[in-house]
Amino acid sequence: MGTRSADEPFDVIVVGAGGSGLAAAQRGGRVLVLEKQPHVGGTTGIAVGSFTAAGTRWQRAAGLEDDCRAHAEDAGRFAPAEIEARNNGPLREYFLSQAAETLDWAAALGLSFVGPSPEPPNRVPRMHNVVPGAKAYIAALQLALSRAGGSLLCRAAVERLMWSGDRVTGVEARISGQPRTFVARRGVILAAGDYAHNGPLIARYKGSQFAHIDGINPFAGGDGQQLVLAAGGELLNMDVTYGPELRFVASRRRPFQQWLPARGPVARLLGTLAGRLPKWVLQRLIKRLLVTWQHPENSLLDDGAILLNQHGQRFVNERLSPRREIAVAEQPGKQAWLLLDGRLVQRYSAWPHFVSTAPDIAYAYVADYLRLRPDVCCRAGSLAQVARRRRLPAAGVEGAVQQYNAYVRGSNDLWGRIGDRHPLAAAPWVLLGPVKSYFTTTEGGAAVNRQLQVLDPQGRPIPGLYAVGQNGLGGMILWGHGLHIAWALTSGRLAGQAVMEQPADAVDGAGPRCYD
Repeated sequence: MGTRSADEPFDVIVVGAGGSGLAAAQRGGRVLVLEKQPHVGGTTGIAVGSFTAAGTRWQRAAGLEDDCRAHAEDAGRFAPAEIEARNNGPLREYFLSQAAETLDWAAALGLSFVGPSPEPPNRVPRMHNVVPGAKAYIAALQLALSRAGGSLLCRAAVERLMWSGDRVTGVEARISGQPRTFVARRGVILAAGDYAHNGPLIARYKGSQFAHIDGINPFAGGDGQQLVLAAGGELLNMDVTYGPELRFVASRRRPFQQWLPARGPVARLLGTLAGRLPKWVLQRLIKRLLVTWQHPENSLLDDGAILLNQHGQRFVNERLSPRREIAVAEQPGKQAWLLLDGRLVQRYSAWPHFVSTAPDIAYAYVADYLRLRPDVCCRAGSLAQVARRRRLPAAGVEGAVQQYNAYVRGSNDLWGRIGDRHPLAAAPWVLLGPVKSYFTTTEGGAAVNRQLQVLDPQGRPIPGLYAVGQNGLGGMILWGHGLHIAWALTSGRLAGQAVMEQPADAVDGAGPRCYD
């Protein structure tokens, strides 16, 4: 998609082409979407794609009675109490009251959903999964933008907001190394995602010890949050993050669902078939997603698995979080492996002990990882053999096991573990990994009102400036699967509507200036 002349005002300029930004660009008018990366998608595009909502027609078709008030109560049970206490309750309740309508809106764009699926502590199933995966959101929204005549420009990094008086009237972007200005007659919507991969921003708000931990999305640079600061807006909950947590590195092979078409007649057929598949077939398909890029359960380490670096050495008390995640990020290559002996292999081969999960959809055990992810799971009859298969020094691995077993039998552990009763002793041996420490996402964003206008520290809207998705979380805590995508699309939909209700001649004749 091309762009109009920089001299011709747009109605709306959207900064970021992930799920929230593309959703915000669907309300008509002359719209320009600017994306810093060479491709669209953002964090939405690499997610599984769950959308959690209450009072949906999918629930009614399944005979389930539900409403947004019950959902708001249950949503408060996911995060630890000290985190949940930071939540903006009225805004989260308002969001959840709008989510079912957003799901209908997404379906009207041609998206197909299966479910709902359960996720405790939700009292009823609320998780709706898009078919074939989250890339379908991006494909459908991009197609809708194109059909509506909107403009999309990639490799366009927004560096500054433009102002006329106290109103945001456009942006300055760098395109092919050259600055260009774009004027917005109704407003600018910030939709640039989270800051999980911005070490300095993480260090500023969460602590310097976390600065070297990566974000799952390597492009999550916090550009929108920094533009909010530059505009005098208030940022909330910037120290609240989802993670750090250990995750298996992503496979170099594209997941199965990424090969499936996300739009067109074949995609519609897939959506129809998915809704009619037996539950066990869906579970087999979803299990492939579970082992694509997942978090090994902390119980593995609590039960006696140990962490080894590439020298085959232990380096931390595996039971202590976040110290273990920080320590993994300090190892060569920022990676480590989990070592399991025969007792643990047997234990993590059946319910209720699983390696990873998306709650109550499917559970992945050791055998699933051996079959589906041989790149992060190997098995052998001796320590030396399993070490060689991951190119770890056998002597180092054997020494680490000897040291651990000496602690179990009564010696002090060099790293401070206590309470373990089972030595690592029996074959078969399994190495899981590499794992790395990641921030999945961040919960810090601009203070916003129900129209998604950015607020200053006194609670006053900044004229012409809106924020959606992770840029406009407004102090909400959205823990649990499917809430961030639901917020991305819902906030985008609502902000696009709100900004188009602004006067179209807001900046006519104005001479914009830029603020760093």
